Amino acid sequence: MDERLRQAARDYLMRYGGDSFPNLFCSARGSIVVDDTGREILDFTSGQMCATIGHNHPAIVRAVHEAGEKALHLFSGMIPEVVAELGQVLARDWMPAGLGKSLFVNTGAESNEAALRIAKMHTGGFEVLALGGSWHGVTGGASAVSFASDRKGYGVPVPGVYLLPEPNAYRPAIAGLSAEESALAALDLGLKMYDMASTGRRAAIIVEPIISAGGVLVPPRSFMQALRRAADERGMLLIFDEAQTAFGRIGRRHASDLFGVVPDIMSVSKTLGGGLPLAATVTTPAIEQSVHEKGFTFYTSHVSDPLPATVGLAVLRTIAEEGLVERAERTGAYLRARLLELQQRFEAIGDVRGEGLLLGVELVQDRQSRRPFHELGALTTRRCFELGLSMNIRRRPERGSVWRIAPPLTVSHDEIDRGVAILERALRESLDELARRPA
Repeated sequence: MDERLRQAARDYLMRYGGDSFPNLFCSARGSIVVDDTGREILDFTSGQMCATIGHNHPAIVRAVHEAGEKALHLFSGMIPEVVAELGQVLARDWMPAGLGKSLFVNTGAESNEAALRIAKMHTGGFEVLALGGSWHGVTGGASAVSFASDRKGYGVPVPGVYLLPEPNAYRPAIAGLSAEESALAALDLGLKMYDMASTGRRAAIIVEPIISAGGVLVPPRSFMQALRRAADERGMLLIFDEAQTAFGRIGRRHASDLFGVVPDIMSVSKTLGGGLPLAATVTTPAIEQSVHEKGFTFYTSHVSDPLPATVGLAVLRTIAEEGLVERAERTGAYLRARLLELQQRFEAIGDVRGEGLLLGVELVQDRQSRRPFHELGALTTRRCFELGLSMNIRRRPERGSVWRIAPPLTVSHDEIDRGVAILERALRESLDELARRPA
């Protein structure tokens, strides 16, 4: 450990919100990250949900070396061969039928900005519908349609954004109905309110098919199909933000397969780059032709860069060659079963949900009231890290206290067992600590 570097981090780095740790980190491989004390920590967040095939997978290391031998960056008008190849592989092997035109950028926020610009130019409108609990990025347009984190203090957002209630099977918006009935009724009411307020200049509905930052909420299949109809009836484009759900994370190629709904535009990012900054906006040839004729531009310094494209190809090949989509479904089922075992032993675990290796565990003070147990979530998350397990906790008063658990697709059953054992110990010790505190 070099205390001077820790001090340098405190002195010279700007804080940017979210969970942070006092120690620094020096290496990572597979499901393990290593801090500056040499301590190994099991990573159940895949970095920022990005290390799809594990940290520093040999295929990614080779791809970075290959790009270093050929080209890291080119003038944006010079399309690298590897970018053309990646576009072909995406269209032929990974995207739903009809989505065949890709724009390659760096981050999920960029891909969503591009998606929104495409939708607005294609339709001639500007109104966008988004879901509560959603997270699409921190840039102007993307942050305007994001509702999972604080929106205060950043000035006037992009106009024309309307909010729909998110479907939450554990906390239905409308009491007395089933989870599916509640989701559909709330959607119908939200659409009616939007229609009353609309100026008629409609552009898009943007949605995370599984609402991750909002608490790993999995909508009913009928809800997603209703969104498809709502977009079609209003002349709007349907955008799927599949930053976390594409390329095997949920045991499917993407959530479009899971729900049987094909969007007009799909944005992908985290799971494509395997830890490097790579994102894409993918749409139909007809929409691409429409916006091209109208003068569409998204010309950045790093659009179509060869380095991330080389890595993206390596990630997709590895997922296919190692059967990681199918493995995520099997391993996810094993992880869910272990978490359900914990739920049987701990009253504080109110719900276990999700798909594949994107799971949510909601903590409650008691199962009858379902009141969020934010204090337990914070304590247990901190104790897990002390014991060698890193997880992400969502602590929003209106959406509960939810762990997001998303290890790499390469995680082993032994690593899952180790992680669940740490989680069980941390939960028990945290509950004991809370019980000892004065009332």
